[in-house]
Amino acid sequence: MNAHTPESPSSWPDYRALWRWHFYASLFCIPFVILLSISGAIYLFKPQIDRFEDRAYNDLELTGERALPSAQVRAAVAAIPDGRAISLELPEQERGATRVLVQQGAETTRVFVHPQTLAVLGSRADNATFIRWIRGLHGQLHLGVRGSNLVELAASWTVIMIVTGLCLWWPRSFKGWGGILYPRLTRSSRIFWRDLHSVTGFWICFTALFLLATGLPWAKFWGEYFRSGRALVTSVTSQDWTIGGEEPSSSGEGHEHHGAAHGGGGGATRSGGGPRRGGPPMPASLDGLDRVVPTAVALRLAHPVIVTPPAAASEIWTVKSDAQNRTLRTTCQVDGSTGQVVQREDFADQPLVDRLVAIGIAAHEGQLFGWLNQLIGLLTALGLVLLSVSGYVMWWRRRTTGLLGAPAVLHPPRFRWPLLITVLLLAIYLPLFGISLLGVLLLERWVLRKIPKTRDWLGMSTPSPELGS
Repeated sequence: MNAHTPESPSSWPDYRALWRWHFYASLFCIPFVILLSISGAIYLFKPQIDRFEDRAYNDLELTGERALPSAQVRAAVAAIPDGRAISLELPEQERGATRVLVQQGAETTRVFVHPQTLAVLGSRADNATFIRWIRGLHGQLHLGVRGSNLVELAASWTVIMIVTGLCLWWPRSFKGWGGILYPRLTRSSRIFWRDLHSVTGFWICFTALFLLATGLPWAKFWGEYFRSGRALVTSVTSQDWTIGGEEPSSSGEGHEHHGAAHGGGGGATRSGGGPRRGGPPMPASLDGLDRVVPTAVALRLAHPVIVTPPAAASEIWTVKSDAQNRTLRTTCQVDGSTGQVVQREDFADQPLVDRLVAIGIAAHEGQLFGWLNQLIGLLTALGLVLLSVSGYVMWWRRRTTGLLGAPAVLHPPRFRWPLLITVLLLAIYLPLFGISLLGVLLLERWVLRKIPKTRDWLGMSTPSPELGS
């Protein structure tokens, strides 16, 4: 954020260390911050995008009696050779088409069926949507587990960038609120860009840190790290989110990254992002489905509502709300022979740690408290982009030709216990940060400082690469 030097080193002993950390963290993070901010801002509007993509199936002409759910499923399966139905999604609107997920080998197809005429109105691969592509970019850069680890590493160093930037912003002599709470627009261009950078950073720092923290449960490395800790406080092994893009299990215990939605019986839906792979198909006799669907409609659960079939030799179907606002999620077990609800699990029945994560995920996705949540997320994302662009402009204008432009080390390292303890705590909370920091320090000490041209280009003017440098 604010990048000016103090009048004397003694007035802020660790200032240049913080500045250098901020510079190097920003240098690595800025491309990821821009990419993830833009993709995340788009994902905030997932419900609106989904409705737009499905607009042709949401306002049908309905004039007579609806066909039985079993007939609608059979019509969908007939349209996919060698397919098997694995779940049914109730339409959000009264005049909407029924969605049936049909699996054919490794592919899952979403089939839109007219609830009266049984005409197949359309179909598409369940993962062939714009919002799924955005989600894959945002969570994994479309690189699988490696991408998830890279996103997590960038997120960890972005935390360092924001925390050090907040320390640099902190006013050490008060001369008015200009440059602290609002940018001074009539000063020099240098002051303008510095103020724009530091003031923007201040206003979005807390919401940005919140978004970074609530995104970590999806990351592969941190997610496994958290799952191990979670096991210490709850005996419930299943969790309502996946880690690093892993595929959900057919038992219904897993959920896709970024709000995936799947019924407990092994069905599939696009509501949160992706189809379940595998799971039991609909039974040959769909009489149970005809009794379960009216019960599911009467429950009035939050959209989307997924009906998934029972396991073999069972009559118990699963009716699940997979609302992005996870505080509204409910899972019901319904007896297919009677249509009666035999078990119900609401948000309040989940372990405390899962409820806290669910609230964080819902807020992260902009769905916890409506349009205001989306607006806060959007402003934070735009602020991060502005922060990145202004930081780049400041670096470009200030750099010396032939040098990277990192703040020079003017004084020997000064170790401070608060700084070391803070770094240690961050390394424990963000293990990829700790591992990468150790790697960087070793690389700097044993390689980079041994090469004069590289040492000069990086701005290393002291023989020690320690934390205070």
